[in-house]
Amino acid sequence: MIKKLSIIILALSFGAVGVFAQGGQLRSAVSGQKYKIKGVVVSKDDANTFIVRDTVGVDTRVVLGANASIKSNGFLGGDKYPATAVVRGLNLEIEGVGDSSGNLSASKVRFDKSSLATAQAIETRVAPAEERLTAAEQNAQRVSGQIDELMAISNAAKGGAKAAQDTADAAVAGVNATNKRISDMDDYDVATTATINFKVAKWDLSPEAMASLDQVATAAQNLKGYMIEVTGFASSDGDVKKNKVLSEKRAQAVKDYLIEHNIPLRRLTTSYGYGILNAVADNSTKEGREQNRRVEIKLLVSRGLNQNVEVKPSTE
Repeated sequence: MIKKLSIIILALSFGAVGVFAQGGQLRSAVSGQKYKIKGVVVSKDDANTFIVRDTVGVDTRVVLGANASIKSNGFLGGDKYPATAVVRGLNLEIEGVGDSSGNLSASKVRFDKSSLATAQAIETRVAPAEERLTAAEQNAQRVSGQIDELMAISNAAKGGAKAAQDTADAAVAGVNATNKRISDMDDYDVATTATINFKVAKWDLSPEAMASLDQVATAAQNLKGYMIEVTGFASSDGDVKKNKVLSEKRAQAVKDYLIEHNIPLRRLTTSYGYGILNAVADNSTKEGREQNRRVEIKLLVSRGLNQNVEVKPSTE
């Protein structure tokens, strides 16, 4: 119960930010003029368009250019990121020029990795909560309409004692089904799994591995309320500590591939590398070690968002 309440509070916090973003002062960028803005992402219109609020409270609509450079700050230039890495709550610095629509066309985006990690952690919790709240509201409206319709039919019927009871039973069943659906939103079932294997001391993906990941990404596109769990493992070859790092690199390689193939960051749980733990085969044999050098992927679906609730009066 405490966990669900925390998620709702976070969702309401983001909702408040969205309201302020819509009501705040929006800067109209002068076409052709260069800009350099520091601020925080308060809302997103789509993958390449978002609102940044600067330190004095002025909002700017930013559109990522086709060749925009998106990197983390670093001594050697930092790491490159896709446009999907820009999420709500991210503190960043943007350089670009105004376009003809009053937006800032960004050519350079920079941020600290620590800020990205914090923003992603919040987005991972808040976005599913927002989806659950929206689904719950829509379902409640639909059930309410069905109940009203059934009550009207019942009241119009003659000798309506039995009809009224049937209608009441159907309404209760519908409400109970709705309540169960809402309570099931935090429960996940495994829709599909995949296992990717690696060569000794390697974490690069083979063509076969990419094909398996493509199948997972395709399956996910047809689901609502899904999450993808990625865990890395290593065989007993080599040093234990190095194998721990190697398993983490393998998990991250899979996660990066999925992100680059249209899986949103918020749909991926925090990846983890177990090292030589949780072996699935005997590490004393060559075949066993080959099976243990792996990454396991689980496509999880929310029970609450992948079931239909239908209210029907009993018929006799």
